[in-house]
Amino acid sequence: MSERQPNTPGSGPRTVNCVKLQQELPGLDAPPWPGPLGQRIYEQVSAQAWKQWEERQKMILNEYRLLPWQKEAQTLIAKHMEEFFFGESAALPPGYVPDPPK
Repeated sequence: MSERQPNTPGSGPRTVNCVKLQQELPGLDAPPWPGPLGQRIYEQVSAQAWKQWEERQKMILNEYRLLPWQKEAQTLIAKHMEEFFFGESAALPPGYVPDPPK
């Protein structure tokens, strides 16, 4: 497990060793997706990387003209999410610096 701090009141934000950004960053407050994939993301993905995913997800929904509540859309989104965070090309290139938040 890659959690570094327990999520206890008064201990500050929970941090994770982010699988996507390859650094220790604040984690999510709760699993963002149901089931084992959501738990895995909660344990290994930072809030910053999740924000990046949200932008990618919007692009996927628009590109494929998906409706997020449809079962087929959810299946496709889960597949893309798995690849985005945990696929072979998921890690960012060494030396990558993300754009500052807007």
